[in-house]
Amino acid sequence: MPKLIRSVFVRDPAKHRDVLLRAGEEPSPELAALVKNPACWEDGEVPTSPEPSKAEESVADGDSKQATRKVAAKPARGRKAADAEGDGGQ
Repeated sequence: MPKLIRSVFVRDPAKHRDVLLRAGEEPSPELAALVKNPACWEDGEVPTSPEPSKAEESVADGDSKQATRKVAAKPARGRKAADAEGDGGQ
C-alpha cells in the first residue's frame, strides 16, 4: 500500500465523521480510496480499491431509498381563521 506524502481530511462513510490521514501513514483501503488527489500519494498514483465498500454497493444497486415523512398541515390561526369558521368569534 502506498504512503501519503501530504496530510488530508476525508469523510469516513461508516462513522460519518472527518478523519485526518497524516503524511507518512498507510491508511486502510477504505479510507485510501477516498483520497482522489494523486499529489497526495508517494508514487503519484491513486491506489485502487480491491473491492467496493458496502455503502458503495448499496448505492450502486439502488437499494438506498430514503423514506419521506409527510407533515400534517398546521391549523390556521388569527383573524383569517376566525373568518373561515363562519361566526367571526362573536
